[in-house]
Amino acid sequence: MLKGKHIVLGVTGSIAAYKIASLTSMLAKQHADVTVIMTRNATNFINPITFESLTGNKCLVDTFDRNFEFQVEHVSLAKRTDVFLTAPASANVIAKAAHGIADDMLTTTLLACTCPKIFAPAMNTRMYQNPIVQDNIEILKRYGMEVITPANGYLACGDTGAGKMPEPEALYESIVKALTPKDMAGKKVLVTAGPTREKIDPVRYISNHSTGKMGYAIARAAMLRGADVTLVSGKVNLEPPEGVRLLPVVSAADMAQAVKEKARDQDIIIKAAAVADYRPVAPADEKLKKNDGEMSIELERTEDILAYLGEHRREGQFLCGFSMETEHMLENSRTKLQKKNIDMIVANNLKQAGAGFGTDTNVVTFLTKNETVELPIMRKEEVADRLLTFIMERC
Repeated sequence: MLKGKHIVLGVTGSIAAYKIASLTSMLAKQHADVTVIMTRNATNFINPITFESLTGNKCLVDTFDRNFEFQVEHVSLAKRTDVFLTAPASANVIAKAAHGIADDMLTTTLLACTCPKIFAPAMNTRMYQNPIVQDNIEILKRYGMEVITPANGYLACGDTGAGKMPEPEALYESIVKALTPKDMAGKKVLVTAGPTREKIDPVRYISNHSTGKMGYAIARAAMLRGADVTLVSGKVNLEPPEGVRLLPVVSAADMAQAVKEKARDQDIIIKAAAVADYRPVAPADEKLKKNDGEMSIELERTEDILAYLGEHRREGQFLCGFSMETEHMLENSRTKLQKKNIDMIVANNLKQAGAGFGTDTNVVTFLTKNETVELPIMRKEEVADRLLTFIMERC
């Protein structure tokens, strides 16, 4: 995604400037070509040499640096920039950008750029909430620039409130999103992820080994491609992707209800969750005590959510299920595809190296009524992108 992309980071005078070193490192590790431009005030918080060491490129401060080859540097730089992120963005640089003022290397390059532009404000709470600053932010948005809402928290000035620059991971996501083609804009996508838990008593439950990584990767990829994404998730230890609507659930019944409520409006539904097939008939209200004899728990079938979707699908809706098998993967998955009345199945084998629960990779096969497409082992993020491309080509 970022390999070979030219990214400009504009750093202004704020204590949050130190965080951009981490962001720069993250981008460099993904083989992006990164140039950092600093205002004079920013050099009081972090040394330009830090960025030069991380990027291998000269950190720009002076518009008229005579060490460059003879060219109008801010213009030539602007021509080859794929995305320009100003972070931290001070009230001063926001005001300049909003009103077309170009009086240093950062603002002249910014004004010459035609690529996507992102601002991450970082300042005192009172300054951020000042109507003048808010008006300038609205002007930037009106001109098609993205302004990331700052986080709430304890600020360097001692105040607590809005104005804290988001962490480098969030800034990284904003860059990736800006560089991702929006071929799914206007599509509503529902993704299910993670395990369900079926209560035995207040202490115990029946569940499975799903971590939700595959479903979360799909939700993130769809969001990056411009879709309106709803993620129905069982309990997992993952942060939901930025820009995704999260509906947390616990049991199979909870998940069924959440999916049913949203299903009608969705263009694409991808059922990546590992839903329990059975649940205890009569969960105990108090903890079950162990005894010297054996214990048995009567189970009943949970609702088949995918079958329900297949029976109640609306015209034009695309339904995709997942099939985790340990044997006869293709045969069992094809039976599921036909039985559930859905468009495709993503099949994988728990026993295959690199596939299954809790891994960062997967080995899957896409199955439709007339197609069988085997993919090699790849990261789940790559699987998610390949899956969405496959679906979009058939929608």
